[in-house]
Parts: sequence; structure tokens; C-alpha cells
Amino acid sequence: MVFDAACRAVTDHIYAPNADVRGQLAGYPHDSLACLVIEQMASFGMAVGAEVFETVYWSGIFAEAYGLDQTYRLKRLDVKMALCHDSRAKDANIRAAILDLYGGKAAAMGHKKAPGPLYGISGDLWSALAVALAWSQINGAKRD
Repeated sequence: MVFDAACRAVTDHIYAPNADVRGQLAGYPHDSLACLVIEQMASFGMAVGAEVFETVYWSGIFAEAYGLDQTYRLKRLDVKMALCHDSRAKDANIRAAILDLYGGKAAAMGHKKAPGPLYGISGDLWSALAVALAWSQINGAKRD
């Protein structure tokens, strides 16, 4: 997902196989404000499956493809606190908070003839948008 923090707009998004995303990241033009933000995996003491390890593997590949000096990680707890101000927030709470930021579901999503700013966002793209919004809220236009 490409997110313009200055105007809080999703300017592009894809849902594609990881290898395709990696190729796009490797060729993405960089400027002084562009960065890649990846949700940081965290252990909560529970057993995890192969899918979690695959996610960790690909997040490293994405970071390398984009450039390690312009890649940042954000913990899920930080996303919850930035958007919902509650560490117990679930995905549904985060989605509701995002829709509220954009004026409610009708205004945010719109419809085919009059798409809203979040038209076409579904599935895992909600998590990506949550990370982008939280990062921009926490960091503004500056980075360290």
C-alpha cells in the first residue's frame, strides 16, 4: 500500500504474491520522505505455526528490497494505541477507528460510481492501512 501521510490518502495498493510485491519494492522510486513500514512480529509466549515464520521471512526480504535505511518496523501494540488508545483493541476496533477517521463507513468507502478514499480496501489491506496511519500519526513527516 502506498500512503500519502500529508493528505492521509491511499494512492496505490496491490494484493499480489510476495515475489511480485518484492519486485515492486525493489523498483520503487525513493525520495527523502518515502519509507517502508512493516508491522513488527512479536512473541507473546504462544506456539506459532509455519505461517508466522513465513511472514517473518518475507518481511526481511521486503526490507532488503526497499532499502534497510528506509525501512521501519512498528509493533502491533503501537498501532492499537495510536488508533484506538486501547491495548485490547481487536481488528474490528481498528477498522472502525479507521472508518471514523474518514467520516464513517459511507463516506470512507463510497460506492462504485462515487468511490470514497478507502474504496477497494479489504482483507489484509486494512492492516497495512492501520500501520500507515499509526506510523504517520506517531512520526508525522519527520523520521530519525
